[in-house]
Amino acid sequence: MRLHEYQAKEVFAEAGMPTPDAELAESTDEVLAAAERIGYPVAVKAQVHVGGRGKAGGIELAENDEEAREAADSILGMDLKGYTVERVLVEQAVDFVDELYVGVTMDRGEGKPVAMVSSEGGVDIESVAEEHPEAIAREHVDPAFGMHHYQANRAVYDAGVDREVASDVAGVLTTLFDLWENRDASEAEINPLMITEENEVVAADAVMNIDDDALFRQPDLAEMEEEAAGDDLEAKANEYDFDYVRLDGNVGIIGNGAGLVMTTLDLVDYYGGTPANFLDIGGGAKAERVANALDMVFSDDNVDSVVFNLFGGITRGDEVARGINSAIEEFDELPKPVVVRLAGTNAEEGMDILNADALDVEETLEGAVQRAVEHAGGAR
Repeated sequence: MRLHEYQAKEVFAEAGMPTPDAELAESTDEVLAAAERIGYPVAVKAQVHVGGRGKAGGIELAENDEEAREAADSILGMDLKGYTVERVLVEQAVDFVDELYVGVTMDRGEGKPVAMVSSEGGVDIESVAEEHPEAIAREHVDPAFGMHHYQANRAVYDAGVDREVASDVAGVLTTLFDLWENRDASEAEINPLMITEENEVVAADAVMNIDDDALFRQPDLAEMEEEAAGDDLEAKANEYDFDYVRLDGNVGIIGNGAGLVMTTLDLVDYYGGTPANFLDIGGGAKAERVANALDMVFSDDNVDSVVFNLFGGITRGDEVARGINSAIEEFDELPKPVVVRLAGTNAEEGMDILNADALDVEETLEGAVQRAVEHAGGAR
């Protein structure tokens, strides 16, 4: 479960983390009223589950009522990477001299939590990790003992943080790790952690994702779940019991198994396309389940084509094919091209059964992906 920025900041503030004064708003009038109470300058920030909001126009600074009105009118209702912005956070602007990154997640390769600090805050940390991995100081933590103070201090020192604020940054990192551990988080980060001219540290952003299987231990966070979703497709995924992740591309992907879906994502990228989603419908691709999957993917305006990568195992390929045929009969006309590849038990029989008049049928996964990428207009 992903928390919105304003929700994560509430959790951080309760733990004693320094955060700017802020209020949630759903209309231009509410933005203006909040800005008046907080005091200018303010930042108006879209509350949707995407990164890079600033570059996409989802964050604006305002020095007065006129600029705040313009920011609210611009951001509220905008389409931000496929999400409609319905709420904004009106937040006291921070006059900063430096930006840091601090975060905690699980390093599955090491089998341990890892706390991270970087002096290159305020930018895409994934790009920093790929292009300049030495710019991120990492400290693995033994889960049996938790984070020691010397570990937080060492991570801050290795990141080259100014000594004037090193102690405070280490304190923020320790608090963040405690929250990550005690709140059953899968990820917690602040990017940027701003440093002011007065050497104060302020969490100007907040990310916190919670392990769904642990929500029964976090009743107050569980209450935020429905409000945090904020996306019709994610709500549909919960209703249909699909494993679903929305991405930024235009090639919709459906498979019956996480490995199949991940392979398809990789091939879409390899052949020059951009995946629009991860959608695992699980075993037993019956007509209703296939129809629900198509309904989800067709509902995403970003999708220009769809590729099915299905494996006949316990459910035979011919049964899968009949399920697909039954599903597409529910549509007078498929709104977007659909390409299907079948493998596994009775795959040949299934390929013969598929309605080739409505679908593109490919024998190989590579062929199916290339056809879908071509339909989406993204082939190299």
